[in-house]
Amino acid sequence: MLVRPDHIRKDTPDGRHRVLSPTETDVLAPPPPVADVGPADSSFSTRGRLVLITLCCATFMCGLDFSIVTVALPDIGSSLGFSSPGTLQWVATASLLPSASLLPLFARVADLVGRKKLFTFGVALFTLFSLGAALAGSPGVLIATRVGQGTAAAMIAPAAIALMTGYFPEGPQRARALGLNGAVMSLGFVLGALGGGVITSGFSWRWTMVVLCVMGAVALAGALALPVMRESTAAKRMDIPGAVLATLGLFGLVFGISTGGDKGWVRADSLGSVVGGLVLLGAFLLVERRHPEPLIPLSVLGRPTVKWSGLFGVVTFGMCAGTTVLLSLYMQDVLGFTPLQAGLSYLGEGAAAMLGGMYVSKLLGRFGGARVLAAGLLIQGAGTVAMFTLPQSGNIAPLIITSSVMGLGHVFSVVSFITVMTTGVSEEDQGVVGGLSQLPQYVAAIGVAGLSAIAAARTNALAGGSGPDAAATLGGLHAGMVTAGVVALVGAGLAATVLRKRA
Repeated sequence: MLVRPDHIRKDTPDGRHRVLSPTETDVLAPPPPVADVGPADSSFSTRGRLVLITLCCATFMCGLDFSIVTVALPDIGSSLGFSSPGTLQWVATASLLPSASLLPLFARVADLVGRKKLFTFGVALFTLFSLGAALAGSPGVLIATRVGQGTAAAMIAPAAIALMTGYFPEGPQRARALGLNGAVMSLGFVLGALGGGVITSGFSWRWTMVVLCVMGAVALAGALALPVMRESTAAKRMDIPGAVLATLGLFGLVFGISTGGDKGWVRADSLGSVVGGLVLLGAFLLVERRHPEPLIPLSVLGRPTVKWSGLFGVVTFGMCAGTTVLLSLYMQDVLGFTPLQAGLSYLGEGAAAMLGGMYVSKLLGRFGGARVLAAGLLIQGAGTVAMFTLPQSGNIAPLIITSSVMGLGHVFSVVSFITVMTTGVSEEDQGVVGGLSQLPQYVAAIGVAGLSAIAAARTNALAGGSGPDAAATLGGLHAGMVTAGVVALVGAGLAATVLRKRA
């Protein structure tokens, strides 16, 4: 039997000592058990399936949100009377900005108030704002509800990953759960492009919001039925200066990157936002060094598996998201596909993502996260580089094959980088690391903006001052796609080098 003294001495930040009470020493005891969700192998009990379905439903909903709205933008603009394409783009950007900038804040809030509580509240809020978006009668109301959806997504994302790593212990179960979650995330983006085209063509853009509202209601019912999970009761307080600096820094960085591709990188608002964001993030790191309860403990941020996995997460999300945008331009501007035909062409990528999600847990168990991450980036890079074979017309087989290979590698990369990042993290920091693991998908605008700029520059060079024709457009798209593939391949080499012994 473990005997614990009634009083334990603890060093305080100023170098003095104080005596902890018996209540405070409870946090020094072994971590409490989590809810029983299944046996030690990769199979799930009935309760485990409920947990997995609920969390994956919320993940799918957040993944669906961005792409389903992007496809519906032209219909939204004509229906609500947006004044220009620039203002219409805010329908997508208004959700992205709060999702990216508020993630670190809500990741720590999840540890403070409880992950299940924050997850449930976030899903309820997302459902309400989706209903408000469906009923919006003016551009201002729609953009306001999109801000609400993005804020709710920032609550859901870190809490969902922290719940998943809390309910499912390290090993085959967690690997399989994260694999299915990664596949569902990718599938949500792909089916969003398809569903947005079908719904908008057959009904109205408002039904895209209704779909999100219905999915939110299903996820909310599952959240309310989730089993109780005992969490860390260590006393904490919010790091207000760190929260402000992190939020404003990420907001400036993502805003500058998102708008720079359209407005130009040398404009004061775009360049100033990026520089200002980087300065604020630098100040955030300085503040975190001295705060007794930092928003993101530097001991966590400095873990090699956390910082390197985060970098590779940015690579896989940024290059895949940027290439997906280029593929959409290829199908509609070069091949002349309708939005519905373009959406159907993503089904190969979606099927590959689902297949990869089903088998990645076995690969993780056999080879380890670092090797699967390197292999995933290698496969993603190979599939993307091969897109230089995409023709100007005719056979679409290269499109289906290369996009499917890219999708397969992307799922391997996503699941393995999250697995490596969340492995070996203490119970009290699971919320923080869960938020960090979700951040790369929201800063993927770096890849979208960068690859789009490369494609545009190459297209203009090939056009030679005249209006770009299909051949020039295709040449520019090839340049962007090959760049994305090379970046992913370099990431694969780095992952094999720096994570092999550290993971």
